[in-house]
Amino acid sequence: MAIFTLNINGTQHSVDAEPDMPLLWVLRDLLNLTGTKFGCGVASCGACTVLADGQAVRSCVWQVQNAEGVRITTIEGLSPDGSHPVQKAWESIGVPQCGYCQAGQMMTLAGLLNQYKKPTETQISNAMSAVLCRCGTYHRIRQAVQMAVEETNK
Repeated sequence: MAIFTLNINGTQHSVDAEPDMPLLWVLRDLLNLTGTKFGCGVASCGACTVLADGQAVRSCVWQVQNAEGVRITTIEGLSPDGSHPVQKAWESIGVPQCGYCQAGQMMTLAGLLNQYKKPTETQISNAMSAVLCRCGTYHRIRQAVQMAVEETNK
C-alpha cells in the first residue's frame, strides 16, 4: 500500500491504495464517486471513461500510480451545475434509457471536444463507437453529439 495524492474534480484527495489498483476502484470504493461505472474491466466498453488532463481514459485499466500529478475529471466534476455543452445536449435530447453507459459516453465526447474543437465525422464515429450502449440509444446519442459540437462552436 502507498499514499497517493490525486487531483479529482479540482480537489486534492489522499488515498491509501496498492499502486496497481485501477483508478475506477479508487474513485468508486475509496472516494465514493460512483458516477463512473464498471462495465467490462478490460477497457472495451467505455462505461468507466474519465478525463485525465482533458483526455478520455478508461479508468478500469488505468492504475492509480499513473494518476498522481494528473487532473482527473469524473462525470461528477464535468460541470456541477450541468452547464457543460455535453450535459445540456444529453438532457435536451433525453438520451439515457437505462443510463448505465451515459457517463462514459459523455466523458468520451467531452474528451473529444477537448482534443478537437470541430471534430470530423470520422473522429466522432471513431471516438463514440468505442463506448457500448446496451439499450441501443445510439440514435439519441448521435443527436446529442451533434448538438454538443454545435454548442461548443458557437
